[in-house]
Amino acid sequence: MTMRAPATDLPIVLDNVTVRAGALDILDRASLLVGDGQPTVLIGPNGSGKTTLLRVAMGLLSPTLGRVTWGGRELSPPVRRAIVFQRPVMLRRSGADNIRYAMRVAKIPRAEWDARLHELLSLVGLAEMADRPARRMSGGEQQRLALARALARDPAVLFLDEPTASLDPAATKALEDVVRAVAARGIKVVMSTHDLGEARRLAGEIVLLHRGRVIETAPAAAFFASPRTEEARKFTAGELLI
Repeated sequence: MTMRAPATDLPIVLDNVTVRAGALDILDRASLLVGDGQPTVLIGPNGSGKTTLLRVAMGLLSPTLGRVTWGGRELSPPVRRAIVFQRPVMLRRSGADNIRYAMRVAKIPRAEWDARLHELLSLVGLAEMADRPARRMSGGEQQRLALARALARDPAVLFLDEPTASLDPAATKALEDVVRAVAARGIKVVMSTHDLGEARRLAGEIVLLHRGRVIETAPAAAFFASPRTEEARKFTAGELLI
């Protein structure tokens, strides 16, 4: 069994997208093309619009202005997309039953459940914790379970909102290993992070946001070696963006 899904939603294109809340533009004329390949990593200060951009690209939030297309279509149900939030909610059941619930909702044929469950738990390193109550797992274990639960629907695109923000180094490494394994299976990963080290380790492409605007987009190696904008130079040097 493979979990690779055809990337029918790619490319995802945001065309001059503005998301407005009252008088505030959370996203301000943001344009971005997300294609296949290695992970696209969103970086930027808190409040720069990373989470909102992920929600728009997932299809959970509609733009106030501008448009979004998935594989050239403006209307595309998120059956091939999945998202993991920074603080995922665990159901009051075992780790395995959290995943079974996701498979039921995604209408995965029941005949595939056992094989898929075993593969997912092994992928995220939780095979020995299948029967443990999910809410008794550590923060890192819960994040990996949330990843497995998202992958249960066999997505072509996986969005991750600062998945390691509250994790210690060991738990961070374990989750980053899962992200690499997911990307190696052909699933497009789009994630946000506040951690430049993590961005260097995982990204194929970097997107820098500031004040709701896409400031710079570049291959990761080029971005870190020679950022083109003053904001990127400051951010990579550890300076505050005001």
